[in-house]
Amino acid sequence: MERYEASSLLNKSVVTDKGRKLGEIADLQFEEKTGEVIITIEANTTENAERLGLEETKDGFLVPFMAVKAIGDYVVVSEEDLVQFLFNLLY
Repeated sequence: MERYEASSLLNKSVVTDKGRKLGEIADLQFEEKTGEVIITIEANTTENAERLGLEETKDGFLVPFMAVKAIGDYVVVSEEDLVQFLFNLLY
C-alpha cells in the first residue's frame, strides 16, 4: 500500500468491499499500547456502521486501519476483517 498523509484521508467516504457506505472519516487515532491506527467515522454515518456492530464512541464509529483494502476516491474496508476484529475484541 502507498503512503498517505493522514490529512488526505479526512472527509473521505468509507465503504465496505460489499458496497455498503459507512460514513466519512473525521479523525485518525493511535492505540497507545499496540500502535494500531484507528479510523473514526463521524460525518454522514449510515445505519450500516451500526448493523456491522462497529464500536461506537462519543466521537463516532471506530474502524481498525488493518481492515482498509484500498484508498482512492473512497476508503474501502473489508467486511470480513471488520467482523473478525470485533469477534476478537469480544472473545
